[in-house]
Amino acid sequence: MRQSQLFTKTLREAPKDEVSLNAQLLIRAGFVDKLMAGVYTYLPLGLRVLKKIQNIIREEIDAVGGQEILMPALSPKENWEATGRWDGLDVLFKLEGAGDKEYALGASHEEVVKPLVQRFVKSYKDLPEAVYQIQHKFRNEPRAKSGLLRGREFNMKDLYSFHRDEADMNSYYEKVSAAYSKIFSRCGLDAKIVEATGGTFSKFSHEFQVFTEHGEDDVYVCGKCGKNQNKELVTDLKCPYCGAAREVKKAIEVGNIFKLKIKYSAPFAFKYCAEDNQEKDVFMGCFGLGPSRVMGAIVEVGHDANGMIWPESVAPFDIHLVSLAKSPVVAKRADEIYEKLIRSGKEVLYDDRADVSAGAKFADSDLIGVPYRYVVSAKTLEKDSVEVKRRGEEKTDLVKI
Repeated sequence: MRQSQLFTKTLREAPKDEVSLNAQLLIRAGFVDKLMAGVYTYLPLGLRVLKKIQNIIREEIDAVGGQEILMPALSPKENWEATGRWDGLDVLFKLEGAGDKEYALGASHEEVVKPLVQRFVKSYKDLPEAVYQIQHKFRNEPRAKSGLLRGREFNMKDLYSFHRDEADMNSYYEKVSAAYSKIFSRCGLDAKIVEATGGTFSKFSHEFQVFTEHGEDDVYVCGKCGKNQNKELVTDLKCPYCGAAREVKKAIEVGNIFKLKIKYSAPFAFKYCAEDNQEKDVFMGCFGLGPSRVMGAIVEVGHDANGMIWPESVAPFDIHLVSLAKSPVVAKRADEIYEKLIRSGKEVLYDDRADVSAGAKFADSDLIGVPYRYVVSAKTLEKDSVEVKRRGEEKTDLVKI
């Protein structure tokens, strides 16, 4: 991608009304654009990052037997009434359509996936089953002020599993938990498992939290036994497992998993025919992971005073090639290096802008945060080399072309 043709441009300052660090940097660097509080457009650079996060998720969820589907965002009122969440979920967006029909925009998809899977699962031979989607969700958040971390419209991977009994549900729960740890590690995040309440989904759940001083949540951390709890579960400052004193750390939630058991299958009379020909309840698990929240969390923990520092696995490009050409000869050579890198399979953002100073190019490169910066100039070409610098490090090297 030639930067002279890139749809967006960097900004010197973030919008005055944006208080979250992740949104400030993402907007300034041209990754997202804010339409209104909690609602963002993903621009070319940001969409590249989001897609890479999504693909990592797909690979790991496919590996534990998840099959990808895509469900409607719009669902009928009666499904939500069946589970008690039409009036019980306070962040639900409700709307009225033709013929006085009432609908909800998907805050989550239990009310859609359960009747869907029920059409195909009749016997013990059909279980276990697991389906997932990656889709935008809609929640009427009262305080959408944390950029990509708390949106009114946001990207979500939701996986739903269906089982013969609680033991099989528990076994799959552990598999997905391990897959989540792999996903976050591949995205460059050190996410810890935290015990939490289950909200409208279940009595208890497990969150995956990334510790950072910029986090929204308070997590009680035990340095002795390694158990962590969300503040909503805490009744004592001492660890309930080992009795040691705990410290409170700020954290960002990037995933949440629930043992739904029969909470959403029972309202729809979702049963299966067991081996003894008796009808039994289907047990469910629910596993949420926000690609957009992951993107925001990566920025919150991976930045410096100059801009973002993307992990190689999710960076919009592998290399930021910066041309400091002041003559047609150097410009032609920079073009040749760009083409050679592309042919070698590298993803390259090529700053070929002729009317921008070297200082401004370097500032933009730091702000955008691509892992490696390659600089081509008359000086480097004297040694048939490019200057290579890794983002976040001071050291530079001259590397032969």
